Amino acid sequence: MAQLSALKPSGVWQYFEEIVKIPRPSKKEEKIIDFVIAFAEKHQLEHRKDASGNIVIMKPATRGYENRKAVCLQSHLDMVCEKNSNSSHNFESDPIQTLVDGDWVRAQGTTLGADNGIGIAAQLALLSGHNLKHGPVECLFTTDEETGLNGAKGLEPGFFTSKILINLDSEDEGELFIGCAGGMNTLATLKYNMRRTPDGSAAFRIEVAGLQGGHSGTDIHKNRGNSIKMLNQFLWESRNRFGARLSVFEGGNLRNAIPREAYAVIVIPEKYCEVFKAYFHDFTKILKSEYIMDEPQIQFSLQPAGLPERVMKKKIQEKLLNSLYACPHGVIAWSRVMDNLVETSTNLASIKFEPLNRIVISTSQRSSVNSAKVQIANTVKSTFKLAGAMVEQTEGYPGWNPNPDSEILRISSASYKRLFKTEPAVKAIHAGLECGLFLEKYPYLDMISFGPTIVDPHSPSERISIPTTEKFWNLLLDVLENVPAE
Repeated sequence: MAQLSALKPSGVWQYFEEIVKIPRPSKKEEKIIDFVIAFAEKHQLEHRKDASGNIVIMKPATRGYENRKAVCLQSHLDMVCEKNSNSSHNFESDPIQTLVDGDWVRAQGTTLGADNGIGIAAQLALLSGHNLKHGPVECLFTTDEETGLNGAKGLEPGFFTSKILINLDSEDEGELFIGCAGGMNTLATLKYNMRRTPDGSAAFRIEVAGLQGGHSGTDIHKNRGNSIKMLNQFLWESRNRFGARLSVFEGGNLRNAIPREAYAVIVIPEKYCEVFKAYFHDFTKILKSEYIMDEPQIQFSLQPAGLPERVMKKKIQEKLLNSLYACPHGVIAWSRVMDNLVETSTNLASIKFEPLNRIVISTSQRSSVNSAKVQIANTVKSTFKLAGAMVEQTEGYPGWNPNPDSEILRISSASYKRLFKTEPAVKAIHAGLECGLFLEKYPYLDMISFGPTIVDPHSPSERISIPTTEKFWNLLLDVLENVPAE
């Protein structure tokens, strides 16, 4: 593991180095919760925890800043747990293995957890720092953000008192975010039956790997390959050309990550084996050429497999492959309000063959327009209902409507220009920040979100820029110093 505390700003990296050693999968944040509470007790800071596991820690104002408006800094405690298929990492017990790679910090074969560990680290550095100039500060740490913003949903009214909130969960330095998309999940469950494998069959295992994956919101417009879509396209064609029969088909993992890997085991009549192999070569060659700019590491594998005893019945196989082919994935609409902002998207996230002959397909939908979010979710729902699947949808979470007249936006913009001699970009993000939920319970909040540059969050390629982390820290300190009096 790299020694991160030697990086600047040392206080932030020191705490980040401690945080990556602590397992913190979504819904299993007990160890990081205990760590944060122990930190508050060590530094004799007032704190409290609610029934959802959310924590708030209060730090008094610096002498001379007592009359300044109170500010709440907010991050989430959990992380997305994604790893490469050849990694033996256990996210429930093992520390993240970090590397310094030039100007970047990354992990070895897993997600790094800079989303949102760097926000936690900045809060702890501020709470423990001396000679920092700021008014009253509340640091809010929420739970279970990555699987549906559940900590924010369970936040108790009055848990914090600030009327200004700075969310530390953005991933593009130089950009100040004043809005975000709302989201929901659509889950399809398809029952299936098997029959005996036909005589005279040969079996093959087909794999797609090496894709970049990434965040289903912030990366959805980057033409990243979807492993499920790619493999399904080949299976669909193989069914038509060679009478392929499916034994298993799995891919993807988390509903908020673009799937990077997928595999299937199929059988075909032995007489087609050689022509099938030739078709696989031609098919994958075309796909590689189509994605040569966006997915240079894409890998396709076709290997002989042990002949399974049973394969899926033709009728249900037809429904599965057709529904996956028809299921939309990617950008649905671009914003007409802000330039270069995805308005609406959907992510075909995972397919799993589960016990009791159930196939579970997970998808997620996002939009800054609530009606558009519901419409694309219902499109996905209808696609799978036509295949006879049982479909469930989550209630979802609201978006955060931009407020261009925000006081904290003016303060942050002025700080950025003063520090770095350039104007920041003011944007909304196509991802599910917790800010929309905060507004439901604290409608008076004036909010902004900013952070350092984090590339490929929610994938093992995740990395955080060292120089922009220092800029992020300096901006945060300058903003807090310049918050006006009540």
